[in-house]
Amino acid sequence: MKQKIFAVFLAALPVATLADVSITAPWARATIIAGRPGAGYLSLTSDADDRLLSVSSPIAGEVMLHAVETDGSGVSRMVHLDVLDLPADEAVTLAPGDMHLMLMQLTQRLEEGTSFPMTLTFETAGEITVDVPVLGIAATGPEGAE
Repeated sequence: MKQKIFAVFLAALPVATLADVSITAPWARATIIAGRPGAGYLSLTSDADDRLLSVSSPIAGEVMLHAVETDGSGVSRMVHLDVLDLPADEAVTLAPGDMHLMLMQLTQRLEEGTSFPMTLTFETAGEITVDVPVLGIAATGPEGAE
């Protein structure tokens, strides 16, 4: 009898659905020396509300999420974000001159033509690892790679 009551109780609990996050067009710019930070870019789309909590890579001591804010006099500055909200079915794009990932304390120079793994941790979707191609120093995105 206890098993039937427990089964009915479990069936009555709300079902939690995990978000499915799509990560497209990841890329990073080549760096000249390992001691300088690198920059990474990508687009994120989630089928349910979610949040990007952290990003890591074995080639960086720390990966930080930055937004760009412009004040009333037109001066722009980078602002560290602790988390990034992903509204359901809305693409969030990290691009040059806008939101981006800062790859701090690089263990190696980012060389054009290579790639590296990067793991993104989401509140609902969990961990997703992507392969990030390194484009040229002046690249503006994957379609601009030569």
